[in-house]
Amino acid sequence: MAGEFQDKKILVVDDDPDILTAITTSLADTGASVETASDGVLAVNLIEDKSPDVVILDIMLPKKSGFLVLEKIKKGKPRGSKPRVIMITGNQGTRHKQYAEALGVDVYLSKPFTMERLFDSLKKLTT
Repeated sequence: MAGEFQDKKILVVDDDPDILTAITTSLADTGASVETASDGVLAVNLIEDKSPDVVILDIMLPKKSGFLVLEKIKKGKPRGSKPRVIMITGNQGTRHKQYAEALGVDVYLSKPFTMERLFDSLKKLTT
């Protein structure tokens, strides 16, 4: 795990402090530079300022939803362009997944998910 994401910039966006802590702690020894945001407005600002390689993005966020963040950062860009986005959600319905895919999401994970599954997704998007 050490150095697995060396020199990669990852932004984790979730309003649940426990999820932010769990993901950032799991990424601590990977060599990644990790930033966090707890609302959609801050997320967009950090994406513009920091140009992350990957954004791990919750759907339900204060100030600006994950869908609006996704739309903002993917609009006008070809599929597969940076930042790559892993959307995470507690919603089990297919309608949200289809909408996220239409907006250009790279990976869609339902909560709860294992860190192994998240890391597998990160590996696919960063190699």
